Amino acid sequence: MAGSVGSEDGDIGFQIAPMVDVVFVLMLFFMACAGSQVTERELNIALPSGAAAKSANNTKTPIVIDISPEGQVSMNNEVYGAPADRSLQRLREWLKATIEQFGGEDPVIIRPQPETKHERIVDVLNAAAWAGVKNLTFS
Repeated sequence: MAGSVGSEDGDIGFQIAPMVDVVFVLMLFFMACAGSQVTERELNIALPSGAAAKSANNTKTPIVIDISPEGQVSMNNEVYGAPADRSLQRLREWLKATIEQFGGEDPVIIRPQPETKHERIVDVLNAAAWAGVKNLTFS
C-alpha cells in the first residue's frame, strides 16, 4: 500500500520519542515558573486600632506657612508678613498664642516656593524659634 508507514501489518507501534519531548517541554515550563516565584516575607506594619479613632482630641493639625517668591508670608490665605517686614512680628505673636493655647505638639510646615530667597526662609525660621516651635518641617 502506497504511503503507509510502519511494518507490513499496519501497526506502527508505540513511539517513545515524542512522549519524551513533551515531558521535557513540560519540565522546562514548570522549572521556569518555579524560578520566577515570589517569596513571601513578613512586613512589620502597625495597623490603626479602633481606640485611636475614638480619641479625636489627640489629632494634630499642621500649621502650614506659605512663602511666596516675593517674600510674602501667609497662612490660610491671610498675610502675616509683608516682603519688607524682616521681624515678622505678627507671625511671631500668632505662633506664640497658638502654642500657648493648643500646646507645641502641632507640626509647623514651612512651604516656600522654589524661587523664594533663603534669607526670607531664615526670617520665618527665626520667627518660629522665637515663638517656641518644637515640631518644624519643610514641604
